[in-house]
Amino acid sequence: MSEPVLDVKNVTKTFRERGGRRFRALDDVSLTVREGECVGVVGESGCGKSTLARIITRLILPDSGSVRFCGTELTEAGGAALRRAYRDMKMIFQEPRSSFDPRLTLGVSIRAALKPVMRGRREQEAEVRRLLHVVGLEPRFAQAYPRQVSGGECQRAAIARAIAQKPRLLICDEATSALDVSVQAQVIELLTAIRRETGISYLFISHDLALVSSFCDRTYVLCGGRVVEQGPTAQIIREPREAYTKRLLSSVLTI
Repeated sequence: MSEPVLDVKNVTKTFRERGGRRFRALDDVSLTVREGECVGVVGESGCGKSTLARIITRLILPDSGSVRFCGTELTEAGGAALRRAYRDMKMIFQEPRSSFDPRLTLGVSIRAALKPVMRGRREQEAEVRRLLHVVGLEPRFAQAYPRQVSGGECQRAAIARAIAQKPRLLICDEATSALDVSVQAQVIELLTAIRRETGISYLFISHDLALVSSFCDRTYVLCGGRVVEQGPTAQIIREPREAYTKRLLSSVLTI
């Protein structure tokens, strides 16, 4: 079996709060994402999901543990190795407008993502139009500013920018939680189509077990910084073992 695209092993992270008290945000967390796989990380606010995403993307370092991405140990990577990792790993954030420079049009922002892999201005502009088409936006959106489009349209543009360099892993950090339910479904459908056409892998981070169940092959349930349950998503939905997972599922069913 080939090496996972992402292999997180025994990651622990502790923060020092005001007053000197130490808070363990992650406690011995391990997970894997394989080529073409969509893996969910689900849990309530404060469970450690965002800390895990920040460690995987090397925004912060763990106290201990290993994060291997495409064979590279990210906790030790630097220089060219880290730049290569950032090219092959992209992130989609919760609030799409805040991820764009408000002074730039969507087209300029997407074209900036193409510059490391495509030099010609004409080729870049043609690729921007193609990427907008892929995510279901008309060419005119290249001239729009983030404030001039809806949240769903802005998130589609964010996805276009994220896939511009043909990454191997896309990390979706609550990428649909700021959107209306109908728009959420459209974005999930779009991500599914991109995965089918490109073979990209996803790490899908969410508090919403319903969304995870509709999109992810396997799921890790985080509670208090620890993985309390993991396995095929359908099995977790059908036969949750932990009381915490049952509570998450119950909250979805009673909404």
